[in-house]
Amino acid sequence: MNNKHLLYYLFGLLLFASSCSNTKYLKEGELLYVGGSVKVEGKDIPKKERKALKKELEDLLRPKPNSKILGLRPKLYFYNIAGTPKKDKGFKHWLKYKVGQAPVLFGQVDLQYNADVLRNYTENRGFFKVQVASDSTRRGKRATAEYIVKPGKQYKIKQVTFPEDSSEVAKAIRKIKRRSLLKVGNAYDFETIKAERERIDERLKERGFFYFGADYIMVQVDSTVGTQEVDLIMKVKDETPPKAKEIYKINDIIVYPNYSLRDSTQNVDEDVVQYKDFTIIDKENIFDPRIFDRTLYFHKGDIYNRKDHNLSLNRLVNMGTFKFVKNQFRPADTTGNFLDTYYYLTPLPKKSFRVEILAKTNSANYTGTELNINWSNRNTFKGAELLTVSAFGGMEVQVSGQNNGFNVYRIGGEASLIWPRFIGPFKLKASSGFVPKTKASLGYEFQQRSKLYSLNTFKGSFGYLWKENIRKEHQLNVTDIIYVSPQNVTKLYDSLADQNIALQRVIDKQLIFGPTYSYTYTNTMRKRKKHTFYFKGGIDLAGTITGLATGANITKRDTIKVFDVPFSQFVRLEADFRHYLRLGDESQLASRIIVGSGFAYGNSDQMPFIKQFFIGGTNSIRAFRARSIGPGSFKSEEETAFLPDQSGDLKLELNTEYRTTIYSIVKGAVFVDAGNIWMMNDPDEEKNISKKFLSELAVGAGVGLRFDLSFLVLRTDLAFPLRKPYLPEGQRWVLDDISFGSGSWRKENLIFNLAIGYPF
Repeated sequence: MNNKHLLYYLFGLLLFASSCSNTKYLKEGELLYVGGSVKVEGKDIPKKERKALKKELEDLLRPKPNSKILGLRPKLYFYNIAGTPKKDKGFKHWLKYKVGQAPVLFGQVDLQYNADVLRNYTENRGFFKVQVASDSTRRGKRATAEYIVKPGKQYKIKQVTFPEDSSEVAKAIRKIKRRSLLKVGNAYDFETIKAERERIDERLKERGFFYFGADYIMVQVDSTVGTQEVDLIMKVKDETPPKAKEIYKINDIIVYPNYSLRDSTQNVDEDVVQYKDFTIIDKENIFDPRIFDRTLYFHKGDIYNRKDHNLSLNRLVNMGTFKFVKNQFRPADTTGNFLDTYYYLTPLPKKSFRVEILAKTNSANYTGTELNINWSNRNTFKGAELLTVSAFGGMEVQVSGQNNGFNVYRIGGEASLIWPRFIGPFKLKASSGFVPKTKASLGYEFQQRSKLYSLNTFKGSFGYLWKENIRKEHQLNVTDIIYVSPQNVTKLYDSLADQNIALQRVIDKQLIFGPTYSYTYTNTMRKRKKHTFYFKGGIDLAGTITGLATGANITKRDTIKVFDVPFSQFVRLEADFRHYLRLGDESQLASRIIVGSGFAYGNSDQMPFIKQFFIGGTNSIRAFRARSIGPGSFKSEEETAFLPDQSGDLKLELNTEYRTTIYSIVKGAVFVDAGNIWMMNDPDEEKNISKKFLSELAVGAGVGLRFDLSFLVLRTDLAFPLRKPYLPEGQRWVLDDISFGSGSWRKENLIFNLAIGYPF
């Protein structure tokens, strides 16, 4: 029997065992409930609407039967075979109550209750005079429930009447009726009526009606006005409190920026600082009062507005300085409808120190470790500024292979300062719930590759970060400076660089400066949405203004140098688009496409190495080592000696991954990756982009496990190539070569990736 037949045999055996043996554990008279169905009948309802209504109604049926996978009920099977554990712990207890699932019996099904639920839901959708019949079917020791729903013709809205009295709240409701969810001609729907009440409440809160609530609105339904038509009459309930019908304004604004639940008696005269419209009670004078003027939207005399209320809280939370943020409104002790506003803010520890130790390994036989030390000050100059100083050191040692000893050592540090505001010649104020930020940073890294070379890298940047809302984020670096200088280049590397210009680019001196901009959009936080997206696009304009001002032109040998180094002049674009398709509560299909392009001009004839594109590795095409693919159909002969560094001017990468929950914190994945990089104008034609670029895509596939520990995700992926772009045309697909039983094939093709977090 070959492997394929054995697999079919085992699958069939599992199917038979799990389907037949589940019912033999039932007691005499018990039936296993295997699900319910709903049939919607009615000539007045279009087929498409009947189908949609059927799905909605079936989702309401209770209880739900035992969960199935590929037609099997493995959880119920494990529950049954575990027997009766003698202890409240151990393998059998774990298998039965953690992995397994108790049988859902037909005796738990209340046909009348479900029928009433279906009737109420259908009537709330406007299908009045509903008839519901229920029945059950038994086959052996299994039972199903069937429901027949016969709704009448759906009622439509004939007229909507809003409150007509002369009160302030009635006038306000009439002003916002233009965007009402209740439209003449639409179907009557109770859920839409509830949503309209919530909408009105939200709009009134933005107009000063602080004490109003959705429950104060009543919608009467008159179904006698016509055939299958209703009038909706909206009223403010008579029992609505008088204060809920009145507009309130902001009076005093009191801020406790150093509030502690253990010491709430902080309001003494000598602690009070009056700054513009704000009363600051800060005994230790920890914060500059100006930060509250920049952060809070309310000012004395403003009409209360729920939007400004929420935006102020969001900005305080997103400032990253406070551990707890609490807000209260109290009636002011003054004439008129006024509210005193209180903000109770509990700061995070001003200074923090964190040490991280990481271990890593990769498919090039490199094993290493990294130490990160971070020190932070969250209120450096009393304006909620965040100062971060970090240092790091690490090494990657080649522990085996034909040419070991090409070890990598890194050491460096970075200092960054973030101000919770825009700093610049122009006064700008963001109108979102996120505090705009200005960031300056300086960094240095020394990297030594044994037997090869060393690199000194200096970095500096100054720019801005701001969010329009929770979905849209911008980052603009007015200037981003990178200077790279090589040293200790060995004769071995020089000899290799003479044969491969790509290796020479690694050790060239590089000076890059200019603005960069990136835009990010995401709605992936909406977990219940079927389709969610992530997009990040960026542009890098290096040396543009300087190049234009100096007339630099390398083709005419008019190269301009700064500190005896030609500055780089280029345009670099990159876009990362991701789509997540929700297939169920525990599964999704995640896909990504990355497109990148770089073009050197003016003072440069090629893109600097550190700004080129790379492909392959744990977060890219996982069936190939990092930076080992391309450009084009090129294959480096030196990659067995040390880590490959293949780079290109163009990049195309495509990934798709099916993700599902296996058990509790253990997630599984099946994935396919494809892509490559290319040069624009390289002397070696096999590296350049051409019309045949699709035939040069590397393709890999694999499976993986993710251990989701909530505070981190540990990811393991095992991948293998399906297509190798560096092989001769016609031989690049290697599907026929796959042989998991061959040790030599596994050694050459199986790539194990260990990483933190999802790849995308």
